[in-house]
Amino acid sequence: MKLATALSTRADLQGRLNELETRLVSNAKVQEGEKPDENPMELIAEKDRIIEELESLISKINLTNSKTEAGGMTITELLAKRDCLKLDIKIMRNFLNGASSKINRLTRSEIVIKSTVNVAELQKKVDALSKELRETDEKIQELNWTTELI
Repeated sequence: MKLATALSTRADLQGRLNELETRLVSNAKVQEGEKPDENPMELIAEKDRIIEELESLISKINLTNSKTEAGGMTITELLAKRDCLKLDIKIMRNFLNGASSKINRLTRSEIVIKSTVNVAELQKKVDALSKELRETDEKIQELNWTTELI
């Protein structure tokens, strides 16, 4: 099984667990003399089976990610890099939006508000980070489709 297939299966299992949780909660109580729409014990058994399958799959995905290298980095390292790049870009974009917003003055006597940084220069750095993020994400996707699950 390819890593991408395992990731898709993991997402499906997590979705099924969310659905089972909803079904369990809605069948937790009934009015006296009524029967639940579904047998809670059967739902719990299905939940247990899916949790077991999910745990095994997550372990295999994590093991595969930690042992698969490309360009001197493991998939785990690439994922960490991608997450940190996303965070860095978000913070810098918010900062640059604030630094570049114009403050309109109604009269000449009002206080002049100026940016504390060179917005154009920092925007170029953010653009470079965005390019690095795209390349990192493409590398991760490529590895997901070419790597066999351990």
